[in-house]
Amino acid sequence: MPLHPSPVLSPRQHALHHLALWLRGSGYEFVTVTPETHRRVRAQRAGESARTLRDIFGWNMDFALELLPAEALDHLRRAEAIALLGDGFGRSLVRFASFNGQPYVHSAYPTSEGDSVFCGPDTYRFISLIERELEGSSALSRVLDVGCGAGAGGLLAGHLLERSTGGAPRIELVDVNERALDMARVNAATIGLADVAFRCSDLYRGVAEGLDLIVANPPFLIDADERLYRHGGGLFGSALSERIVKEGLPMLAPGGKLVLYTGSAIVEGKDAFKTAASRLIDASAFDLSYREIDPDVFGEELERPAYEGVERIAAVGMVVRRRAGGS
Repeated sequence: MPLHPSPVLSPRQHALHHLALWLRGSGYEFVTVTPETHRRVRAQRAGESARTLRDIFGWNMDFALELLPAEALDHLRRAEAIALLGDGFGRSLVRFASFNGQPYVHSAYPTSEGDSVFCGPDTYRFISLIERELEGSSALSRVLDVGCGAGAGGLLAGHLLERSTGGAPRIELVDVNERALDMARVNAATIGLADVAFRCSDLYRGVAEGLDLIVANPPFLIDADERLYRHGGGLFGSALSERIVKEGLPMLAPGGKLVLYTGSAIVEGKDAFKTAASRLIDASAFDLSYREIDPDVFGEELERPAYEGVERIAAVGMVVRRRAGGS
């Protein structure tokens, strides 16, 4: 499928973009939590309506329409992103998460639809991993965010490289979810990166080889509803992560890196994903680094039958570099 260069936006996307700019100008900041934490916070505030911008666009609480200035309310309406509830109240149909001071649009709570797009705690860990790997980096030509979701990883990488090297690389954002790409276009415009392209595709299909950097934060759980942002498939949810490694390494240019943030089931003290992924890497051509970023995430998932025998789910970072002379 053809690439669609930014910053061409539809009228609806344009309205969301201007809402994001308005929020940034208003000093909006919100750290998105896990759905379970979100549920608990909302339960604590049961019966309340929104009082602040964070309540409206972070916690997704019902709000009195008069709480928003006419400009912001107009952006929401033109973006078709407001549910009118009657009696002068409404609810935003999108949320905004803050990363490095920038508002990123993603799906409203709860993210129950199959094509929901979610920026949460894993996104913050993913971004930290990218920041660490790009520290001191020289200029890069091409960056791919595969399974990009709302685009936070690839867009942040582009922003960091532009700031540190004086030149922005070509950013390619790829996802099977058109709704994710819809939001990624808005976020790219808000960040202000001009050389960004979008592709609706299964991983690397249609992507040219010779990538300097691949970043990926794929779904890594077994989700009964198979929502795109959560369901990784295979044993314990690792199938998509394994595909990203196997199919991605040949795509790298000499000296190029694959930076993967994912989750791994720990069974009898052994890291199942590390074992599987390590078999895919030719030690004569690639250098591998691997570490646990958080030893225990999504503990509630262990109550599900799919995780029988799993001790814990760890958040992990895998970085694979193709040697300059690697074949």
